[in-house]
Amino acid sequence: MDAPDLETEKKPGALDPFRRAVLRGLAVLLPPLLTIVIFLWVGNTVVNYLLEPMESGARRLLLAHFQGEILEQEQVSPELVRDGTEETADRLFVQTEDGRLLPAEIYDFARREVRGPMPSSADKVIQVYVDRRYLRRHTVIPIFLCVFLMVLYLLGKFLAAGVGRFFWMQFERVIHRLPLVRNVYSSVKQVTDFMFSEREIEYTRVVAIEYPRKGIWTIAMVTGESLLDIRCAANEAVLSVLVPTSPMPFTGFTVTVKKSETVDLNITIDQAFQFIVSCGVVVPTHQIAQALAERDRSIGGAASLVGPTDD
Repeated sequence: MDAPDLETEKKPGALDPFRRAVLRGLAVLLPPLLTIVIFLWVGNTVVNYLLEPMESGARRLLLAHFQGEILEQEQVSPELVRDGTEETADRLFVQTEDGRLLPAEIYDFARREVRGPMPSSADKVIQVYVDRRYLRRHTVIPIFLCVFLMVLYLLGKFLAAGVGRFFWMQFERVIHRLPLVRNVYSSVKQVTDFMFSEREIEYTRVVAIEYPRKGIWTIAMVTGESLLDIRCAANEAVLSVLVPTSPMPFTGFTVTVKKSETVDLNITIDQAFQFIVSCGVVVPTHQIAQALAERDRSIGGAASLVGPTDD
């Protein structure tokens, strides 16, 4: 009597199709969703920590300037105070609820902007006037962008100079002495240097190497001719290649291989990235056609060697 198999095949559950469909939908939805979340986070950070402080500073300066427009009753003759009917003078004033006087053009502008009762104090009317006339977002944002770009330009020119570079090195030296801050700063600096550095990695061509052992082929990007000492030790030409990892081709590791042990691939850099990101699913069309043609030729050759058979 045969013993029952200890290992039984796992039968697909009733919810497996539903689970696979949900995972596919999640895989499609997450990349654009995370991209939007990251951009919204960056935008909110810029608004909260740069744009709003700039608006507050500009508001304080404008309020300090227009505070001089607020006058007391004894500073203005009664005939210049508008009562709603007479507007004969060149500049009229309007009395607010707190008994102070404002120029009529400022008061009228604030009254047109406010939907509801007017503010009770002259200071609040001035604040409404400043916010609605000078600090609207369609005016502030272009000015903010120009100022921000100018600050970045001046900061970059300052750091490019010898004095600026010296101060920046001293600043980073202090940062690297702080136990917790230096870890966060180093990680963030690596990311920003990778994103904004002008020295970009240039891939010359795509090759295949036998890595991590003979018989296993790995796609790699040629980045250079490697080090002279390694070439002398190998007694032949060597190449520096970046072996990308799936599904993130921008991460990986660098190895040096003999040039004679590499195979040049007839694919572009973009096609290699698509192949790596898809984990080998997306294969260039001409590579598939060539493989099918070779298979057909091998099948045809084998059939001709066998020859016709008698019934």
